[in-house]
Amino acid sequence: MRALSVAAVEFLLFTPDAQAAAILVDLGTSSIFAVLAGSTITNTGSSVITGSVGLSASTSITGFPPGSVNGGSIYAADAVALQAKNDLTTAFLAAANQPCGTVLTGQDLGGLTLTPGVYCFATSAQLTGALSLNSLGDPASVFVFQIGSTLTTGSNSAVLLTNGGKGERVFWQVGSSASLGTTTAFAGNVLALSSITLTTGVNIPLRSSARPQRCRHPRYQHGVSWLSSVPIRPYLRRGPRPRPGKQQQYP
Repeated sequence: MRALSVAAVEFLLFTPDAQAAAILVDLGTSSIFAVLAGSTITNTGSSVITGSVGLSASTSITGFPPGSVNGGSIYAADAVALQAKNDLTTAFLAAANQPCGTVLTGQDLGGLTLTPGVYCFATSAQLTGALSLNSLGDPASVFVFQIGSTLTTGSNSAVLLTNGGKGERVFWQVGSSASLGTTTAFAGNVLALSSITLTTGVNIPLRSSARPQRCRHPRYQHGVSWLSSVPIRPYLRRGPRPRPGKQQQYP
C-alpha cells in the first residue's frame, strides 16, 4: 500500500515563490566534518565514517573501533572542534532565518518532487518513500528545509537528486531531533539542535551535525549512535584540512 500511495503522488511538483530563493548556507570550518556534536558521540558496530569527527566541549566519543574514521581525524574538546561548533551554530541560524517559500506542514515528503527553494514545517516532518529534488539543470541550486521539531524517515526511504542536484547544497535545519529509519538513502547536510539517530544501513552522502545549544546537552546519536554492525557511510566532500590541534587518530 505504501508503494501505491507514493506512485499516486509522485508527479506532484512544488515550485516555491521566486522571491524566496534559497541561499547557500556557509558551513565554515564545520564543512570538513562528517560528524560534529556537542555532548556525546557513540557508535556501536562497524560503521564507516569518511571525513572528520568532532566533539566540543565534551570528550565523550566511544565506539571507534569497531567503527572506523577514514580520510579524517577525531577532534575532541580542542580548538579545531570548538571553531567548528561555533561555525555550525552560525550555519544553523543562517538556515533557520531564511524566508519560507513553501509551507509543507502536515504533508509527507514521500512522493513529492520539489524544485530549489526554502520549504518549512511548523512542527515535524516525515519522509515515507522517495522525495525527488529537481535542480532544473542548475548545479548551483539550493534546497533548505526548515523543520520546527523532528525529522523522521521510514525504512527504505530515499532523497533523490535529479537534473544536476548536489547533496552539499541541500540543508535540513531541524529544531530538535532527526531519526533516519533502516536503509534510508538520504542526501544533504543535517543540522539538528538536539540529536541525530541513524539506524541500520543508513547512507548519507554528506554529513550530520547536532548543533550544541547553551543550557542544553544534545546527544549526537548516530550521527551518532550507530545501532547496527552494518556499515554506515556518510561521505564528505573534499575541503580544507583543519588546523593542527589536539586530535586522536583512529585506524
